[in-house]
Amino acid sequence: MSWNPQYRSSKFRHVFGKPASKENCYDSVPITHSVQDNHFCAVNPHFIAVVTECTGGGAFLVIPLHQTGKLDPHYPKVCGHRGNVLDVKWNPFNDFEIASCSEDATIKLWDIPKQLLTKNLTAFRKELVGHARKVGLVEWHPTAANILFSSGYDYKVMVWNLDSKETVIMSPVKTINCHQDVILSMSFNTNGSLLATACKDRKIRVLDPRAGTVLQADTSMLYVVGKGDRNIHYYEISANKPHLNYLTEYHSYNPQKGIGVMPKRGLDVSSCEIFRFYKLITTKSLIEPVSMIVPRRSESYQEDIYPPTASAQPSLTAQEWLSGMNKEPVLMSLRPGAEPLSPQPLPSERTLSVPTAPTSPHLLNQTGRLLAEDGRGPFSLPEEKAPRWAAEHRLEEKKTWLTDGFDIFECPPPKTENELLQMFYRQQDEIRRLRELVTQREVQAKQLELEIRNLRMSSPRL
Repeated sequence: MSWNPQYRSSKFRHVFGKPASKENCYDSVPITHSVQDNHFCAVNPHFIAVVTECTGGGAFLVIPLHQTGKLDPHYPKVCGHRGNVLDVKWNPFNDFEIASCSEDATIKLWDIPKQLLTKNLTAFRKELVGHARKVGLVEWHPTAANILFSSGYDYKVMVWNLDSKETVIMSPVKTINCHQDVILSMSFNTNGSLLATACKDRKIRVLDPRAGTVLQADTSMLYVVGKGDRNIHYYEISANKPHLNYLTEYHSYNPQKGIGVMPKRGLDVSSCEIFRFYKLITTKSLIEPVSMIVPRRSESYQEDIYPPTASAQPSLTAQEWLSGMNKEPVLMSLRPGAEPLSPQPLPSERTLSVPTAPTSPHLLNQTGRLLAEDGRGPFSLPEEKAPRWAAEHRLEEKKTWLTDGFDIFECPPPKTENELLQMFYRQQDEIRRLRELVTQREVQAKQLELEIRNLRMSSPRL
């Protein structure tokens, strides 16, 4: 009997970690020596924020992402808390707004200027006061704009609506009192309808934030990083047993104090980067970027390792989420120059409309109608209800069928080998574009189905 070993195929099998060179690190950064179990670092495509040592109150640094190298010892700080800063988080829908929480039992919101800071920033935009003891964690809602969560050493999770015009907000819209000890971590599911918390009482609770550690779909990869550990272990999640498949680990000689994670929209797709950490190395006062890279020979965009990911556009307002509505995040393609894949909601119209991604003539007849899930039959968009931008889009649609001024649907057959080669390249480009359109249609169909459910759930209340 022959033995046939079973090998598991994976496009992430050979992912490796690539630390940045010394000149691309952030050196001489006075990283906090706090013993709290926090990340102490937050990253977005423009800035890296890190909690720092400060006398006479709490502070953190906001460093432009491109400003690598040795940090000026007199670099301006964001300071205004009366106690040590314990956590910072960037607004996922505004790269120039950040929330911080502190031992002074307050949460503060800061507007970061686009230009470099020239002096300490002490003027906050809003202050949230409600916790009785120090606040350890803050977390933004992943799909609703201006909804912030906080957890404190009073064992409470508070939900804040930031749409208020008040500078100081004294009471949250919701307080969750189900924890028996300090909350160590908070994480949302994809659409923000559930919140998982890890508590010091060794229990993980999954909560309805309005009345587990949740994984993001994207690449189905799980990274395990330990405070004080030197290595980063990574696994791939699959639907088949065993569901957790070990890939490999990134080795380092320096233990990390905390970690920051770059959002997917800030990755370098030209180098096949699928994840980027920012390691806080306290022993060297260093912030070291570590990129997780899929080795590929081709320099073109690798669509198979970059599925649609969450964009910087909210899918709900604060009031819509507080009223009970759920929506999936607005997705975007990481292809350079791509637009969000999900339709942007119009403030004046609540009618369902067919999304308007560019289509070729062969796809127009296939996407004119959609079927409802409940069996009520097909529905179409009435012409009198069609939004104004749909008509404008049809006028410009012809332009999308041209490649270098050449109509790919109305052309004479090639007569020379050079013309044949050019035609082949154009067809390859069109095939890639059509594949993107199919992906967009699938995402848009799911978005419409979710809108239908939400409208039916909210219609009895109206």
